[in-house]
Amino acid sequence: MIANETKSFGVSHKIACADDEGQRLDNYLARVLKGVPRSMIYRILRRGEVRVNGKRVSPSYKLFENDDIRLPPIRVSAGPVTIPSSNLHLVKDLEDRILFENDDLLVVDKPSGLAAHGGSGIEFGLIEALRALRPEQRFLELAHRLDRDTSGCLIVAKRRSSLRHLHEQFRQRIVKKRYLTLVPGRWDRKMKLLEAPLVRNELRSGERMVMVDFTRGMPSATGFEVVEYLDDATLVAAFPHTGRTHQIRVHCAYLKHPVGNDDKYGDKDFNERLHELGLKRMFLHAFKVTFQNPADGSILKVEAPLPDNLQKAVEALRIHKEEVL
Repeated sequence: MIANETKSFGVSHKIACADDEGQRLDNYLARVLKGVPRSMIYRILRRGEVRVNGKRVSPSYKLFENDDIRLPPIRVSAGPVTIPSSNLHLVKDLEDRILFENDDLLVVDKPSGLAAHGGSGIEFGLIEALRALRPEQRFLELAHRLDRDTSGCLIVAKRRSSLRHLHEQFRQRIVKKRYLTLVPGRWDRKMKLLEAPLVRNELRSGERMVMVDFTRGMPSATGFEVVEYLDDATLVAAFPHTGRTHQIRVHCAYLKHPVGNDDKYGDKDFNERLHELGLKRMFLHAFKVTFQNPADGSILKVEAPLPDNLQKAVEALRIHKEEVL
């Protein structure tokens, strides 16, 4: 899906409608300026070339209905949104990965290796892929995020009102998410809840790390449940009660049972063992999400089956365990 031609426009104005209210300006521009890289969007925002009601605003500015958005002259794609060739293998079957859909939202089984959205050096993510695959869909926005290497249930809103409703559910902790992860060693069944505050730090190298810090950290809590004991490993279900960055990964590492194949917080020996079994990705999968349907308040439960590569790793350790016994 590559655009074959572009069109140039002079200064133009757009008026935010009711469905646009509450959306970040940078996300709005990414939606309406189809074919324009996010790097260019942030560049024209930094330069003040985009004005809202005649004033410079930040990328995080949240729109109000009837806001007048001035757009500078810019070249935009006249055809379908370009999908970088390096992402084609991840997005070509995205429509087949939709687990649930109605008029208000859809839940997609995000593959590992595909970012939820572009930005921070990533030009293209799942939400951009969905917009490219559905150019007729006026509104598509992420209701939450998943790490790039995490697979599983991801909710996408199809209406601004639905997005607001879902965000409120997250704030009130109505949304319940269940993750599956494989960790080294034998998890203590008594460890059912960890409350350990988390803080984000930037190292001298520029790498960002999240760590437990009981003096400066933000309150963070994760529930745990043993699913199955394997050969010197445990399949664990994790239930985040808060939504901090890398929360499950850091909490597991803090308990000396780091997530399998986690390059940032993981155990080198366990990661090498998983590599020998043929598993190259991080073992963290958003298996189930439960939330209220914005349309009528009914409870929706959506599940994403464990991917084949994760399932094969579990089975390999299960077989090995039986051989050892």
